[in-house]
Amino acid sequence: MDWSISVIGLGLVLVALRDLFHTLWHPAGRGGLSTLVMNALWRSSRRRTTPGRIAAVVGPAAMVSVILTWTSIVIAGWTLIYWAHMPDGFAYSPGLDPAQRTDLLDALYLSLVALATLGFGDIVPVAGWLRVAVPIQALIGFALLTAAVSWVGQIYPALTRRRVLALRLASLRAAREATGSKDEAFAAVLLESLAVEIIHVRTDLSQHAETYYFHDGEDSTSLAAMISYAADLAVEGQLSQRADVRTSAAMLANALEGLATVLDRQFLKTKGHTEEIFAAYARDHGHVPVRA
Repeated sequence: MDWSISVIGLGLVLVALRDLFHTLWHPAGRGGLSTLVMNALWRSSRRRTTPGRIAAVVGPAAMVSVILTWTSIVIAGWTLIYWAHMPDGFAYSPGLDPAQRTDLLDALYLSLVALATLGFGDIVPVAGWLRVAVPIQALIGFALLTAAVSWVGQIYPALTRRRVLALRLASLRAAREATGSKDEAFAAVLLESLAVEIIHVRTDLSQHAETYYFHDGEDSTSLAAMISYAADLAVEGQLSQRADVRTSAAMLANALEGLATVLDRQFLKTKGHTEEIFAAYARDHGHVPVRA
C-alpha cells in the first residue's frame, strides 16, 4: 500500500511536468491543464455583465492560475510520496516526537519546504531513495520558478508584435481616410509586409496559445478589431490591374486564411469561412470588426 500511494504521487508530479513542457516548450504550445484553466477563466469573464472591467487582467490572472495549478499538483504529488513512508523513512530533530505528529501534515510540510528549497533540516530522509527524492523535488521547484519567469519573457514580445500590427493597420486606415488616396505605387510592398507580420502573429499564436486570452484594449491596439480591415485590403488588392499588387494581395489573403484557421481550430470552433471567423474573434474580445 505504501508504494501504491507513492506511485500515485509520482503520477501527479509527471502530469504537472508534462503539462508544463507542452505549454512552454512544445512547438504546439498547448498543455491540457493550462488550456483548461485559461479557457475557463476567459469564458467566465465573457459571461459577466461588465466584462470590460476585468478583461485587462484575465490574461495575467490566467497565467498565475496555471502556475499555481502546476505548483499545487507537484506539492500534492510529493506529499503522497512522502506520506507513504512517514515516519519510518525519516529522522526527526530533537524535540519532535514522531509518535505525537500527524504523518500527512508532516509530509505536506516537507513537500512545501523541499519545493521552496528552504532546507530547514528538522525532518530529513534516512531511506536511501528518499535522500535522492528530496533534492530532486528541490530541483523541480527551481525549474518551476525558472519556467514561470521564462514564460513571462516569451509572452510579452508576442503581445507586442500583435499590438504593433493592429496599430499599423489603424494608422493605415486613418491615413487613407484622411487623404482619400488609394495610390498603388507602394501597394505591393505594403501588402507583402502586412502578410509577413500576420504570419508572425499566427506563429506566435500557435506557439503561445495563452496570448489569445490577453485583452488588447481599444480598437486601434486590438488585432481582433483591426484584422477585418486587413482582409478588406487583401480583397481590394486582388482587384488591382497590377500583377505585383495582385500577387502581394494573394500572399496577404493566404496569411489571413492561415491565421483564421489557427483561431478557429484552437479557440473559436465556428467552422465558418475566414470572414466569419474574424467576426467571431472580434466579438470574443469585445469589439466590432473595423472595415474599410
